[in-house]
This record gives sequence, C-alpha cells and structure tokens, in this order.
Amino acid sequence: MSGIVVGRADEIPAGGRKIVVPFRGRAGIGIFNIGGRFYALRNICPHKRGPLCTGEVAGRGAAQSPPSVSDSQIDYERDGQILRCPWHAWQFDIASGQCLVDPTVRVKTYPVLVDGDDLVVDVDVSDFSRER
Repeated sequence: MSGIVVGRADEIPAGGRKIVVPFRGRAGIGIFNIGGRFYALRNICPHKRGPLCTGEVAGRGAAQSPPSVSDSQIDYERDGQILRCPWHAWQFDIASGQCLVDPTVRVKTYPVLVDGDDLVVDVDVSDFSRER
C-alpha cells in the first residue's frame, strides 16, 4: 500500500465530494465526506463501467411491508450515505462499496487518512497502472 495526497480535508465539507480524475491513469476516484469521515471509491460502476462517483448522493426508501398493504409506510433512511450510479441508478453504500441492488457486487474502496490538513488515500499503486 502507498499513500497518495489527494487534497486538503477542508476542501470537502460534510456531505460533499471531490472527484480526482484521472487518478494514476484511470477513471479516477471519488472522495466523500459523510459526517466528518472520509471515504474513497473507484469512479467506475461495476455494472456497466459508468462514472459512478458523479451520481446522486442521497438515502433510500425502506418499507416494512409492500406499499399495497393498508397502513404501509415507507421510511427514508441513510440520507447522504448512498451513491446512485448516473447511468442505471444502481445504489452503493459509500462507506463499504457494497451494492444495494445486487449483493454479489461491490465497488472498490480505499482507506482515507487525514494527515494534518491533507487527505491521503491508501492505495495499491498497481491498481492504478495505465489501462492498455
């Protein structure tokens, strides 16, 4: 693993993001600030290789029963923690990279460290060699 400085922590306010493109010759990564914690995701949707990190950041609806059942209620949960791919709206948990549409799919995540004022993404540099 190798740390790469991608910017300053104060550049990304809570609820914000920064997309670093290209990043080591590839499509890039997205850095997200969720409640003061930073997360990094590869900017490639594993579904159809869309620019994942440019998608909408929101929450998701959750129901205890089908909407057709009387007294059914849909709760909005995890606001600001879910990323939707702009191409096909596949949803991903920003913190873990887990796909919420297909549990067998995950987007690559990277640890983010705050070193003084700097944001440092801990990456395997071979992950970002130039595509052929």
